Amino acid sequence: MMTGSIRQDEFGSPEQRMPEWDGDHVHDMASSEADGDGELLGVDPAELGDEDLIREMHSLHRTRLDTLRHAADSALAHHLRRTAELETEYLARNPGREVDPSRLRDA
Repeated sequence: MMTGSIRQDEFGSPEQRMPEWDGDHVHDMASSEADGDGELLGVDPAELGDEDLIREMHSLHRTRLDTLRHAADSALAHHLRRTAELETEYLARNPGREVDPSRLRDA
């Protein structure tokens, strides 16, 4: 018996629903200082020190659920874009990051 459900209807993932989202161009977005509306997107993640990068990611993750549930589509798109930028930079800096064996699942 299945305990959860996976919706496969017209409501895709947030990335699929957001017209502003363009996950294939994360680095292009990171290099610009503002979006099409002149809104600042934040400091280029490559320019952040390690502690600042972690702090920025922590802040986004802390506000994730509230943004997903209650923010305007444009705010959610910005949140998704910024999260992708910061996490991509983190992974680039930490390619050999430690993986906790208790977080692994059997295939």
